[in-house]
Amino acid sequence: MAEAAVVQTRASGRAAGEELAASITEQLGGASPDALIVFASPDQDHEALLAALQAGCGPKVMVGCSSAGEFTSDAAGTGMTAAVALSAPEMAFTASLGRGLRENREGVAQRIVEGFEGLASAGYRYRSALVLTDALAGFADELVERLTLLTGGIYRFFGGGAGDDARFQHTVVFCGTEVASDAAVALEILSNKPVGIGVRHGWNPSPDRMRVTASEGMLLGSLNAVPAVEVFDAHAEATGQAFDHAEPVPFFLHNVLGVESPDGYRLRVPLAVADDGSIACAADVAAGATACIMATTATDAADAAAWATRAALEQMDGHEPAVAFLFDCVATRLRLGQAFGDELAAVQGELGTVPFAGFNTYGQIAQAEGQFSGFHNCTAVVVVLPR
Repeated sequence: MAEAAVVQTRASGRAAGEELAASITEQLGGASPDALIVFASPDQDHEALLAALQAGCGPKVMVGCSSAGEFTSDAAGTGMTAAVALSAPEMAFTASLGRGLRENREGVAQRIVEGFEGLASAGYRYRSALVLTDALAGFADELVERLTLLTGGIYRFFGGGAGDDARFQHTVVFCGTEVASDAAVALEILSNKPVGIGVRHGWNPSPDRMRVTASEGMLLGSLNAVPAVEVFDAHAEATGQAFDHAEPVPFFLHNVLGVESPDGYRLRVPLAVADDGSIACAADVAAGATACIMATTATDAADAAAWATRAALEQMDGHEPAVAFLFDCVATRLRLGQAFGDELAAVQGELGTVPFAGFNTYGQIAQAEGQFSGFHNCTAVVVVLPR
């Protein structure tokens, strides 16, 4: 039976690690965690934090990343460190790190998968992995696709892109006490009880569907052969919104791009306007795709998170949940402000007394049958682990 300790602190560096380790040890009755997942403010001394955690509670494996807002059932904000420690003798965990995302996604995926024990063992029915990636390196969508192919589709993936409080300058992932950029880390989770994954975004499309006629990676060039910025200019005028090209984020937070897929609209957050009229986005936008501008409300966001939580719980097949994770976009937190607390409350309302933790990401990862799969922006991904 799995037990979980969910902890958080506003302390820094070594002191933060020592405080968290003491809380984990107390909550787990002195047992060392089988796995420890850490979401830490970019302003932390990550090396000192991780070294103190390793020394203080002795986790068998430890993974994590820098974040753009941290939260647990008890606290939320920025400048924090949140962690989930798992004592789960009936489950198996391994951690693996791949470097060089910008140049070699195939190599990163292969290095990660080489660390997976479930591919060579039939001892566990359910195979999942938490994947955390340096989203500023890009290509997260491709990484998830390659991981899925290399594992023959028998693994479910969830997680997100590391953050740095919306500075978009430097993000890192953790594997043990190692801190790495241009990299991705995975925590393999093997279990004979199901892991629940729910995905929902709550955004609604405008009626104008357009073709992506020019794009390169995360740079959106044109829609219907019209420079991308002109399309957003027209939408701003039609809807009575202010759109300042020099300071576009306040507008973009409420007007994201939805890329049509068989499962629904996959969201892409615009970030900046280039001199040539193209728009830099937070994730890749494929040329030839059908897209439209999307809108939402605070109520829709909370409802989507609640729906994702229910979907995850329904997959537990009657097993009691031990802990949950929530991954949602930094853009969601910035757009909602204090109302982001309503989304967290909606998740907790569905979970009841089950604790949860998570962070505001630079994109969310979900690859699970029956759910909206891929790499997302502004989408709530809720994951429930069994007791």
